[in-house]
Amino acid sequence: MMPTDSQGEAYIPSFGPGSRPRRTLKHGDTFAVLDSHGEIGVSPGGPDGIFHLDTRYLSLFALSIDGRQPLLLGSNVLDDNLGLVVDLTNPDIFVGGELTLPKDTVHLIRFSYLWDSAAHERISVQNHGSAPVAFTLSIAFDNDFADLFEVRGMRRKQRGTRLETKVEADYVVLGYRGLDAVERHTTVEFRPRPERLDTRSASYRLQLAPGERVSLFTTVTCLQGRQTARRPFLDGLRKARRTVRQAQARGAAITTSNQVVNHVIERSVSDLYMLVTETPQGPYPYAGIPWYSTTFGRDGLLTAIEMLWLDPEIARGVLGRLAALQAKERDPAADAEPGKILHEMRSGEMAALHEVPFGLYYGSVDATPLFVLLAGLYYKRTGDRATLQQLWPAIEAALAWIDGPADIDGDGFIEYYRATESGLANQGWKDSFDAVFHADGRLAEGPIALVEVQAYVFAAKQAIAKVAKDLGHPDMAQRLRKEAARLAAQFEDAFWCEELGTYALALDGAKKQCRVSTSNAGHVLFAGLARPDRAASVAERLLSAEGFSGWGIRTVALGASRYNPMSYHNGSVWPHDNAVIALGLSRYGFQDAVARVTEAIFGVAAAMDLYRLPELFCGFRRKPGRGPTLYPVACAPQAWAGAAVFALVQACLGIDFEAESEEIQFRNPRLPRGVDQLLIQRLTLGGTVLDALIQRQNAEISVGVTARSGGGQAVVLL
Repeated sequence: MMPTDSQGEAYIPSFGPGSRPRRTLKHGDTFAVLDSHGEIGVSPGGPDGIFHLDTRYLSLFALSIDGRQPLLLGSNVLDDNLGLVVDLTNPDIFVGGELTLPKDTVHLIRFSYLWDSAAHERISVQNHGSAPVAFTLSIAFDNDFADLFEVRGMRRKQRGTRLETKVEADYVVLGYRGLDAVERHTTVEFRPRPERLDTRSASYRLQLAPGERVSLFTTVTCLQGRQTARRPFLDGLRKARRTVRQAQARGAAITTSNQVVNHVIERSVSDLYMLVTETPQGPYPYAGIPWYSTTFGRDGLLTAIEMLWLDPEIARGVLGRLAALQAKERDPAADAEPGKILHEMRSGEMAALHEVPFGLYYGSVDATPLFVLLAGLYYKRTGDRATLQQLWPAIEAALAWIDGPADIDGDGFIEYYRATESGLANQGWKDSFDAVFHADGRLAEGPIALVEVQAYVFAAKQAIAKVAKDLGHPDMAQRLRKEAARLAAQFEDAFWCEELGTYALALDGAKKQCRVSTSNAGHVLFAGLARPDRAASVAERLLSAEGFSGWGIRTVALGASRYNPMSYHNGSVWPHDNAVIALGLSRYGFQDAVARVTEAIFGVAAAMDLYRLPELFCGFRRKPGRGPTLYPVACAPQAWAGAAVFALVQACLGIDFEAESEEIQFRNPRLPRGVDQLLIQRLTLGGTVLDALIQRQNAEISVGVTARSGGGQAVVLL
């Protein structure tokens, strides 16, 4: 059953674990969720399929030997996420009570990758026995053309029409005409030609001498239209590998003296560059697989901030895309107002028919100030005046929304209140229906002013004031600084909770504080809005036994009325949240706290499958000899979770940039326990490229430049 409107889009139904682990691949607007055997739709409990533009183009893909499922030997996603390798063997095959094919005789290697809206697979089959073997290898396939929201659990009153399946000698075309009048087709190609091919299966009769090996190839292409395209396996693989190498080479590289930490970093790099999609405006990190593989405003902005020091080109792509999609007019159904930045976009049938409101949906209160903030941070990082000049109309429109419609009651704070009942009830990053509440557990009634959103506005106006001045708008720059100072004074009076020692989660529609200790207050440190004495109190509260689980900072402190360590937003731990908080702790000089958070989050990644940080995990207290507790339907990979690794490195080392002077700064650098050396290669600023080696020497940390080109320099500030 799909969640009710009050539960919101963030709610993902859970019906129990899958019997096989899931593996994910992605390229562009296409992603695949396969089980550990390389199959689709065989093992219950997972959102299996090949998906393209929010539609499932393949719901079943299952291999069998004489009607029996092969046995799993091993399964691995390549380190660069390019492909999935699965090793299988045959079970014992009996015919008429006679053993005709002993187990472990035939070795099958399945290698799958995605490229250019298609899934490509090579099935290598080899006889390792001492006698000839003969058997039938079959592949069953099917599709439902389900919208992603249907896969998530939504029931539809009516669906489109299944088209007649077209069967040719070596390919099959499955088709569907949606209620949106769009025809979608899945072409399943086989090479060489199967002995038997029908609307739902292909079969090969294989006869192999001892040691003999054959290779079979399949291509599943997602099409809108009936054209088919022959796509050579090796040609696509070469292009995919070249693209991955080029993308990863664009950013700085990090290696450490700790091999486990290196595995975590390598996986995060691979995940992020897999999730980054080339759009008409530049590279954009899609939010996560399987539910959020599309353009999300907030997720893209925070991911770009986390990666800004490492690869500023991602920030440029995010800013360009969100500027192009910025709201131009008021549309209550989409929660759109002029100047607002996109929350999310969807391309499936249900979005086109407005069965879900997320075609282009703007129900986010924080994406717009984060857009302005990222623009200012990008300029500080790169000095790229040309890009900011191009973005300036969008920045002005965003500021006009912040100062106008966003301040619903004119009190100087920006608030949210959904325009229609179909929109999101909560519109900050904690967007589940119960994420904003009072100390007694009552849900807050809007319009709601979130604590972190006011901090984003403050930081945005400060950061963009410098840009305004440099682009020839000195009066505007002065006004922005004054507005930021006024907000800072007003904020302390309205949000500080002396009895809690931290800032309130929010103000409700009656301007009553939501007096709950949450991780949101840590974002105030990230923005630099907190008074220094109160920043120390916030840090202490976040790292207390109630706030810190041992695996990270909880979204809601233990003891709060709605605290639940298994909830989505009310007691769980989110890596990106911890990374943003760590940047704030570093800003105020709390480097011991930064190291503690970093060690915890890296410890979580080390305990996870593939060393991959998930979207979130449960907030149970860390206990000796036990790992973190997983959240059952967390996305993995998730962009801002993967990028958290790089923000944590930045926070530990205090990395900052001054583009005008080409100065790379290391402020009070610290290395987490277990890491004695950290090397950053290809760190760029303007015309300068350098390698920096950070080392622990007894109790001291040293920073040395091991290679440099250009006139910039590295500076250590203590």
